[in-house]
Amino acid sequence: MVIGKKIYFVSDLHLGALALRNNKERELLFVDWLQSIRKEASMIFLMGDYFDFWFEYKKTVPKGFVRSLGVLADICDSGIPVHFFTGNHDIWAFDYLSGEVGMIVHKDSITMELLGKKFFLSHGDDLGKKDFGYQLIKNFFHNSLAQWAFAKIHPDLSFRMAHFWSKKSRLSYKNGDVGVIKIENEEQYLFAKSVEAKEHFDYFVFGHRHLIIDEPLATNSRLIVLGDWIRKFSYGVFDGDNFKIESIGKNKLKEYRITI
Repeated sequence: MVIGKKIYFVSDLHLGALALRNNKERELLFVDWLQSIRKEASMIFLMGDYFDFWFEYKKTVPKGFVRSLGVLADICDSGIPVHFFTGNHDIWAFDYLSGEVGMIVHKDSITMELLGKKFFLSHGDDLGKKDFGYQLIKNFFHNSLAQWAFAKIHPDLSFRMAHFWSKKSRLSYKNGDVGVIKIENEEQYLFAKSVEAKEHFDYFVFGHRHLIIDEPLATNSRLIVLGDWIRKFSYGVFDGDNFKIESIGKNKLKEYRITI
């Protein structure tokens, strides 16, 4: 890691979502953003739900995403580590993203030290979650037999099924937000508080909620939730001293014909 450079975090692009009509424009905007930060970046963290759906067959990977994956591969080849966290929409990532693109793939939460600070990093979809139904579904998706069975379905049908399910998610709602939140009721906040009570971390960085949250947990400990690239176009930047959440400017969104 090069001292003096920055670490970038981004989450919830949901590229390829059928519920959204501007997938190509959002991908091009993301590529433009990647190119703009690569000179300053020492590391990049993609914190989950990069794809709206992703499944790698043995000899087949999903159509699309060529521009962004090509730039990510070039960034990896240049020596900048790119960490890819699987989210609840793209948990079926196997060896393509690591072997072909060069990203470091994480299928669970991790802890690591970055520029002298302790980080707890996760997509955040099941942290502290008490929903038994959700846990059952997630365990099913992680089951090797279920993955084997899904791989036997023709991609045209399997992807149609997956995107039909995805259209029923929060992306389908016109508002794209959940209204005013009470931080003390947020599962991610409660989880981070419980962990911090046992072991200190300077930053807990999550995605999943499509919210922007920057909330103190204890002395020198903060919860960061990164927002999304659907309506907020937000990302996190850490320079060793400060962690900031920034957003793409409105002029850039207009350039790519993206409305929020």
